[in-house]
Amino acid sequence: MLGKTELDPKSLMYEAYRIDGITPSQCRSIFLDWALCLPAGQNNRDAIQVMLDRYGTNNPDHPMSLVLRQGLEGSVTPKRRGGWRGRERPQ
Repeated sequence: MLGKTELDPKSLMYEAYRIDGITPSQCRSIFLDWALCLPAGQNNRDAIQVMLDRYGTNNPDHPMSLVLRQGLEGSVTPKRRGGWRGRERPQ
């Protein structure tokens, strides 16, 4: 497969950039599937930047480039923990 790499083992990003008329919504769905397939321990921000460098440079207006840039902006450590640790404690 032409687009298969360690960071894109299912060639999802490669194929997304080849789909004519793909929508931002479809790109977000593909992005989520791609992110879930990243190797364990992989820094998400680094992986997104690699995909942007590989595909987004020549396709800056493509919907997937937009989604990847949004992913870079949103890839920060969550500030709130879930479960009992995230709840306010009574005084």
